[in-house]
Amino acid sequence: MSAALLLGVGGPEMLEVRDDVPVPEVAPGEVLVRVAACGVNNTDINTRVGWYSRAVTSGTTGSAHGEADLHDAGWSRGGLAFPRIQGADVVGTVTEVGAGVSDDIVGRRVLVDPWLRGGRPSGDSQSTGYLGSERDGGFAEYCSVPSDNVHPVSGDLSDVELATFPCSWSTAEHMLQRVGLGSGETVAVPGASGGVGSALVQLAKLRGARVVAITSASKRDEVAALGADRIVARHADRVPEDAVEANGGPFHAVADVVGGADFGGWLEALRRGGRYVTSGAIAGPMVELDLRTLYLKDLTLHGATVYQPQVFADLVGYIESGRVRAVVGGVYRLEDIHPAQEAFLAKRHVGSLVIRI
Repeated sequence: MSAALLLGVGGPEMLEVRDDVPVPEVAPGEVLVRVAACGVNNTDINTRVGWYSRAVTSGTTGSAHGEADLHDAGWSRGGLAFPRIQGADVVGTVTEVGAGVSDDIVGRRVLVDPWLRGGRPSGDSQSTGYLGSERDGGFAEYCSVPSDNVHPVSGDLSDVELATFPCSWSTAEHMLQRVGLGSGETVAVPGASGGVGSALVQLAKLRGARVVAITSASKRDEVAALGADRIVARHADRVPEDAVEANGGPFHAVADVVGGADFGGWLEALRRGGRYVTSGAIAGPMVELDLRTLYLKDLTLHGATVYQPQVFADLVGYIESGRVRAVVGGVYRLEDIHPAQEAFLAKRHVGSLVIRI
């Protein structure tokens, strides 16, 4: 089969598209998926360049491999095994099942939950892996996954549209569940134009919240079309302060994937008892925290990575009921994975970029 192989930590040259890769075998309890499309995400770049390593202090510019320690370059702070097929956002058709799996699912179009739980209790976050990191993913014609990870989908959305959902949208849904965002509350969304950010805007509005979205001036109309109540154009200074002004006061919650120098400002932008949740650090992982802000304002800080299976099931429910819409920022062929990742890093798009297999 054709597949994009990651040969090691480094630049784009470490990704090689080949057509002689063996089709994965299907073990008991697994299914084989003929991949139709697979989204591109930060985790693909971060894994390729070793950005998760503790040695890396820069933002996600695609150049972290010069800093990375290969012994802790994976998201789980462990080493990585190569070659590896990346790609966490798999949509496709089940073509084969392993022992112990009903063949009723053969021929069904499915979305794949990228979190690999190894048949262990759903709450055991210590034993998880991620599709495209600890196991070969969807930048290939075929991908094998545990049967528990596939969710049949119907409806009119195309394969490309469906491929925008698994990683970014499950991350966003998990973030909002972590802070318990409710109707009538206010939330700030830094980085609102990306895959996770655009999902956060829609999912927060679905909950009846008031959303202040932060994005570049060139993208404000597209982000506004997602349902944001107010748009704040990103510039060098005073972004959290401008967001508070746009909101008419401090926020109940901040859902952040940007991090960097504005972290402290976002804590100041929260009302007393406010909640901050993060699932990324595009602008940089090293931040300053004034502990007085944390304890004097009775704030709660959440990290959001490994979620319970119900989070993905909830997301599929939103998709099947037509309550959310896909935001496709661009479509590429598998053989064009290099320019696809270059475009992702340039961040001129709104929504998600997708590889059509």
